[in-house]
Amino acid sequence: MRRTEPEGHGPVRYGPPLPADGLPVLPGLASVLAAAATRGDSEPVGGGRALLHAACGYWERRGTPAGPERIVAGPGAPALLLALTAALGGDVLVPRPCAAWWAPYARLLGRPVFHVATPAECGGVPDPYALLETVRRVRAEGGAPRLLVLSVADDPTATVAPPEVLHEAVEAAAGEGLHLVSDETWRDTLHDPHDTVLVSPAEMLPDHVTVVSDLAGALLPTGWPAAVARLPAGAEGDGLHARVLDVLTALDARVAAPVAAAAAHALTEPEHVTTRVRAVVRLHARVAAAAHAAVEAGGALALPPQAGRHLYVDLGPLREALSAQDVGDAQDLEDLLTARLGMPAPGGHRFGDDLGALRVRLSTGALLGGTDTQRTECLTSPTPLELPHVQRALIRLRSVFDDLRDDAQRWEPPR
Repeated sequence: MRRTEPEGHGPVRYGPPLPADGLPVLPGLASVLAAAATRGDSEPVGGGRALLHAACGYWERRGTPAGPERIVAGPGAPALLLALTAALGGDVLVPRPCAAWWAPYARLLGRPVFHVATPAECGGVPDPYALLETVRRVRAEGGAPRLLVLSVADDPTATVAPPEVLHEAVEAAAGEGLHLVSDETWRDTLHDPHDTVLVSPAEMLPDHVTVVSDLAGALLPTGWPAAVARLPAGAEGDGLHARVLDVLTALDARVAAPVAAAAAHALTEPEHVTTRVRAVVRLHARVAAAAHAAVEAGGALALPPQAGRHLYVDLGPLREALSAQDVGDAQDLEDLLTARLGMPAPGGHRFGDDLGALRVRLSTGALLGGTDTQRTECLTSPTPLELPHVQRALIRLRSVFDDLRDDAQRWEPPR
């Protein structure tokens, strides 16, 4: 069974960050953080009382209540995933592709990581039959699959797993005795919340699912590291809670006190925060739809983005034309598009995809302008796509992909 290994091609220390919203910090949050900046004490490992209780309320409003004894906070989701992986033990399974930060923390602990194919209609969750086959092969080779990490609102594909697809994957994982970690960082960024149904695995299998949410997904700036995890109920959850706290304590992985104050405030979802979240989601949904239309018109493929601030583009149909430009793999494609677009275009190999597949993740925040004034104008305008700087960015995106399409058409043999 082939394990996924870090690629030796390209700068291996480059890990694509969470797609930022590209917007100035919400003044209300900045005020809360500034007011807490004079605190000289440190936040307890695992989170202080205010932060934990705020997280309880956040999850209760989403139909998955939990007491503070089942909540853990950390300085970003990677720290929490590292602690969970260390506490649970065993080999790790993840979808292909997956968030760039999932696999490195398992490898850091010396844990094998196995990628599992995803269904055609979405990313973030494994195809159930591929999952069962992967588990069988790993065990046949002496491995010990223990943990499955998945995401119902996905980075990098920006898709949301349909409930029936998720249910099949969860049932398959449960039947094999796997513990599930559900990364729900992007659950509050649905582009069309009325028509997109998001169900958490914790609603389906509450005793075997840990939910992790990096607050930079919707509630905090990406530079303010804070995340919360909701552990299962019962004896398994109690033991896991203790082991996770042990790991966080060994790492001294605490949320900075001012950031914890801002995180607790955001998790209570006051009106100024929810209003801002809705406006940001609406803006990025519009830009993502325009970017999706541009790349598809240029002959590339992409599932329609349903959440987040990004889209995942497959340039496989343009392979022959790209080959003529010395683009043979995802690293070459990353280099080419980053230069031509003037914005980061991390290749799919950063997300565990095959190096030979010509895929990239594009972030919509880079299309909002280069200054805080321009980005704020995007947020407040009723027609952000008509703003000159956004138009220029989209025209450049369309032009790059149109040029690639035209090159591909010139390489087509005559009929």
